[in-house]
Amino acid sequence: MNKALFIDRDGVINIDKVHVFRRKDFEFTEGIFKLCRKYTEAGFLIIVITNQAGIAKGLYSEEDFRKLTRWMNIQFEKNGIKISEVYHCPHHPGITGPCECRKPNPGMILQAVKDFDLDLCQCILVGDKESDLEAGRRAGIPESNLKLWQSQDPHSR
Repeated sequence: MNKALFIDRDGVINIDKVHVFRRKDFEFTEGIFKLCRKYTEAGFLIIVITNQAGIAKGLYSEEDFRKLTRWMNIQFEKNGIKISEVYHCPHHPGITGPCECRKPNPGMILQAVKDFDLDLCQCILVGDKESDLEAGRRAGIPESNLKLWQSQDPHSR
């Protein structure tokens, strides 16, 4: 079985500027490459799990999201890090109704378990919101492996 570092996108990988879908608005957080490199070197897969309600709201398209994701993955590769997968939830409960993938539901994590034969007891989850951590709890990641990311955005100080 494999182990993974699950990371949220907006607020962990990049500064959360609300509905980020363009490269010009995407700003990596301080320390994200160092964190991912540390876990990669320890044998963890890097898996992104991200709510993207802007798709359901019509603010941007699936293709906009995929383009930005491809660019983001290339930036990680340039820093010696392979992102194994990016799972996203394009839903919003008030628009598309409830779903199993929108955090705090564990759907994206449980899909990754199937896709990558993961041992959740060895997985780590880093998120910037309680809903991220709750998704990890619901999936079965041990409480001690749930980490709250503290924003490194110098503009938020």
